[in-house]
Amino acid sequence: MCAAHKNIAITDTTLRDAHQSLIATRLRTEDMVPLARQIDKVGFFSVEAWGGATFDSSIRFLNEDPWERLRVLKEELKRTPIQMLLRGQNLVGYRHYPDDVVDHFVDRAHANGVGIFRVFDALNDIRNMKRSMERVKDVGAHLQGAICYTTSPVHSIHGFVEMAKELHSMDCDSICIKDMAGLIMPDAAAALVSGIKDEIDTLVDLHSHSTSGIAIMSYQSAINAGVDILDTAMSPFALGTSQPPTESVVASLKGTSRDTGIDLLALRDVRNGCMKIREKYEGLVDPISERVDSDVLLYQLPGGMISNLVSQLKEQDALDKVNAMFEEVPRVRKDLGYPPLVTPTSQIVGTQAVFNVLIGGERYRNVTTEVKDYVRGLYGKPPGPISDEIRKLIIGDEPVITVRPADLLEPVYEKMKAQATAEGLIRKEEDVLTYILYPAIAPSFLKGERKPEDIPQKKTRISEPSPLPSSMEVEVDGEVFSVRIVSVGGSAVTSAAPAHEKIPRGDIQGGIKSNMQGMVLKILVNRGEKVAKGDVLLVLEAMKMENPIQSPVDGRVSDIFVETGDTVKSGDVLLVVE
Repeated sequence: MCAAHKNIAITDTTLRDAHQSLIATRLRTEDMVPLARQIDKVGFFSVEAWGGATFDSSIRFLNEDPWERLRVLKEELKRTPIQMLLRGQNLVGYRHYPDDVVDHFVDRAHANGVGIFRVFDALNDIRNMKRSMERVKDVGAHLQGAICYTTSPVHSIHGFVEMAKELHSMDCDSICIKDMAGLIMPDAAAALVSGIKDEIDTLVDLHSHSTSGIAIMSYQSAINAGVDILDTAMSPFALGTSQPPTESVVASLKGTSRDTGIDLLALRDVRNGCMKIREKYEGLVDPISERVDSDVLLYQLPGGMISNLVSQLKEQDALDKVNAMFEEVPRVRKDLGYPPLVTPTSQIVGTQAVFNVLIGGERYRNVTTEVKDYVRGLYGKPPGPISDEIRKLIIGDEPVITVRPADLLEPVYEKMKAQATAEGLIRKEEDVLTYILYPAIAPSFLKGERKPEDIPQKKTRISEPSPLPSSMEVEVDGEVFSVRIVSVGGSAVTSAAPAHEKIPRGDIQGGIKSNMQGMVLKILVNRGEKVAKGDVLLVLEAMKMENPIQSPVDGRVSDIFVETGDTVKSGDVLLVVE
């Protein structure tokens, strides 16, 4: 058995996961800088400050360059390593990227300041982690392999220990138990930590969320079992859907054999800085995200996603189906082989559950592109089997791949670099990666056309309930996607992608209506074009998922009312097929 390090080490998540969980990843770099300066004096093992949703939110909502943020933070964090969350072959996006993109991304992330890479795959398919892990070792950074913890009939402590052994054999410097939904029970935490320690000599990190109210008890069990590192957040950005509080964990270990060695007075200075920042962003804090949510133990949706799916049903005027949606989530998860629910699989399962209850008729009548790709094997190998019945319902007779999904992807870095350069978008090498990762929003960002959102004022509590806004934002797994009018903590702002003013509603002969709110991602037909029943006419993006809109009849496209980038509501007429 590996002897536990005497001192518990702390990874502080305030600059990444904490604000992603509580204020939708809206913390701005200008507020991070003085905080980073204070944090650097504490003596943390690492500061998680990059990756996850921070890249997307920076360019989508804050008009900030995430690469510049990384460089600025590195200047302040002179003693403390910057840690990032890397989604394996997905990097910081929601799909797999070719190996050449993975290599360039890891190279530039390390060159700009990342010292520790926490690498995970949503399906725990190590094939999807291998390339990025190898590149991390090539650049000389600390490699932390992560296990996505979940519970199901196909997951077990033994299976997770075996995964840890495999990660260790691939030269990981440490292993993280990534409990993204706050599901790990105290006994399970102790069994998993000790199980890994009994088999391999490595540092073990436990990451959890306080959503279920159990994390702090599981942390204590992990401490007793010999865990080496714990993920915590400074108290103003702790608890709820965030991590347990740093100060509390440090104080509880003072004078014990596992004392962190961290000075509580140094933490007090950081905490006071966090309090000022928390006041500034108070209008973004949803009270739901601060409460204990025992439903997470039933439905296993992370980071407040249950409340976000409820908001989605509200916007569709279908709140009466909320219980049906809650019951559908575990059914969809079972149908898809019990994937751990973390980006992007949490969105894949959650959105399909909403579709199944929202759109009348049989289940899987309308299937997102991502669910089809998942069943085809394009996200990797599901943890459990998918039945022939479900597979046929979703993809018909299409084949399922068995190779590593990225093996099917051709290199694109040089091609897209040339394309972006020709468009005048590239000022530095990192801009190429921004362009590749987020092709829908990167051009407007790189052209300087985007504007930062206003920080909303704190919502005034009133005794009478406010009416629902005509439109609202959809928040998914800590990331917020705007639809027409964004309602953030009581302050409304115009969406970055305003709806097309000429989109009609009501009954139009031959009109094809949107079945959900979302953004028009692709239009695949032209006016006058003949189409067959079942042809995909356009694709809506809703909650990060692609929703193909098909023609219900053979006919001809006589009118199109939307343009790429328009936001639409349920019931909007998108086009006409006669």
